[in-house]
Amino acid sequence: MAAIRLLPNQLISQIAAGEVVERPASALKELLENSLDAGSTDINVSLLQGGVKQLRVADNGVGVPLDDLALALTRHATSKIASLDDLENVASLGFRGEALASIASVSRTDFISRHENDKHAWRITSDGNHIEMPQPAALDVGTIVEVNDLYFNTPARRKFLKTEGTEFGHCEDAFKRVALSRPDVGFMLQHNGRALMRLSASAPQKRFTEVLGEDFAAEALSVDESAAGLRFWGMTAKPTFSRHTRDTQYVYVNGRFVRDKLISHAIRQAYQDVMHGDRHPAFVLFLELDPSLVDVNVHPAKTEVRFRDGQAIHRFIFQALHKALATPTGASNFVTASQAPSNPFSSNSFNATGDSARPYPTFQSQMDLRANQSSPDFYQTMFGGIKQAYQAQSFAPQANTQAGDVVNQTHQDFPLGFAVAQVHGVYVLAQNSLGLVVIDMHAAHERIMYERLKNALDVEHVPMQPLLLPVSFQADRLEVATVEDELSNGQGNLRQLGFDIAVLSPTTLAVRAVPVMLQDADSVALARDVLRDLREYGGSRALAERRNEMLGTMACHAAVRANRSLTIPEMNALLRDMEATERSGQCNHGRPTWFQVTMGELDKMFMRGK
Repeated sequence: MAAIRLLPNQLISQIAAGEVVERPASALKELLENSLDAGSTDINVSLLQGGVKQLRVADNGVGVPLDDLALALTRHATSKIASLDDLENVASLGFRGEALASIASVSRTDFISRHENDKHAWRITSDGNHIEMPQPAALDVGTIVEVNDLYFNTPARRKFLKTEGTEFGHCEDAFKRVALSRPDVGFMLQHNGRALMRLSASAPQKRFTEVLGEDFAAEALSVDESAAGLRFWGMTAKPTFSRHTRDTQYVYVNGRFVRDKLISHAIRQAYQDVMHGDRHPAFVLFLELDPSLVDVNVHPAKTEVRFRDGQAIHRFIFQALHKALATPTGASNFVTASQAPSNPFSSNSFNATGDSARPYPTFQSQMDLRANQSSPDFYQTMFGGIKQAYQAQSFAPQANTQAGDVVNQTHQDFPLGFAVAQVHGVYVLAQNSLGLVVIDMHAAHERIMYERLKNALDVEHVPMQPLLLPVSFQADRLEVATVEDELSNGQGNLRQLGFDIAVLSPTTLAVRAVPVMLQDADSVALARDVLRDLREYGGSRALAERRNEMLGTMACHAAVRANRSLTIPEMNALLRDMEATERSGQCNHGRPTWFQVTMGELDKMFMRGK
């Protein structure tokens, strides 16, 4: 066996580079974070060949004084922390003092900086082996870091890099993540001499639109909740804007982009009732809290964190998103025809050209169809009741109410309008002030029944079904410890969820009762899932998932079936229930329950005004 010996500093840096600098995008991320920590308000990024040939970041931050310049490319040298207390309360993006040294050890690096107190700038260079002495240079206050020929001295690592297009794609993603985190800072991205993105300092919503696109902005809901020193804010897309991949998911903790399992779980749970299982939500969300309550020193890449009270964070995020997504039909912003909106109103009225002018009525006026002599009163018979109901609702309160006020009141009370017909026993057609609303009656009724079943069960504890023969199983130490903790407080959480679990030995548990609704499920697998979630999140969502799956099945069977004829009052009752039901814009499987087609869109179909 070889003798134990200290590794050379150069080899230590290259080993660290394997953790910190996986590819050009990793280096770009570290350099951008350094620029933000330096107080920069304008940052320019220039790449050649996907960042492999050259990666250049220029900023107007405070710069590095000459006395500190020699340490800039040295391992574990940083201005951001000086003690354990600083580490436990770190507020900067960088703090390890490894990034620049790791980058310099596997590239040819130029570092030029000028501090505001220096008369001119200074340059230091590294060729991967040693660092040159500082030399005078020309530069305004700020810093330029130029990374050339990444991994030129470690060919084994270089061959694992992908094509230029792939590496640039990762760099662009890293650029977007940082740009989204700081709307107050201007950014520019160039690749092979071509400017691809210019972002001026702006309000958050504008920055989100510039980076994620108009489609995202049109479908996004605002989130902003604060409680007990926590703030959770940003924008999350409606379920109808779901994606096949997770490429539009951005979460920040105190301004730092993270991939955290606890936060991801809370977000998934908030969307579980409104999104199809193989789809993913889109969002850009920010969690702000006291730095001492979160540990960012978990991984060299700094994308993982640990919370001091993960259960509280999970509940807070889930409730904030659940509240945003639970808005009943008729209470949020309007989105046009091709999407399933939550509310068909953004303004009071539209005329045929889309201008705010004479309102369309929300009832069907009488039509004189003389060709149909056999049934001259057909339309009066069909729509008269709706017209009378509308007039009674709108005009009864005040005899002298202005027409515009009446229409506005009706918009607020009946955003889905009034039913006029049914198509093939599947779809309900309704008329509101914007035009035509098409409703999938089974999907809509399924959501209504589902929410009612959930609300009924939420009033009480889950009913428990004792097992005739308790089921024992081998358990690990954490599972046994979780049950023991529950026993010490009377199994409060377990009993509330409908479980009775006993400890038979240090390695054996027994399930003595399960929820009545889940009595036919695998009791051991169910108990393991519940214990795991109790341990990790404090309150089990596993049971809720299974309960909700069963309630969804029950609601599906209880909902009105296709090919059933509904009367006009029944259709209108369905519309009114939708307007009062949370998440009624989507069925239990995440599919839309209704669409809006405006008069302007109908006019285009028939080429009116051409």
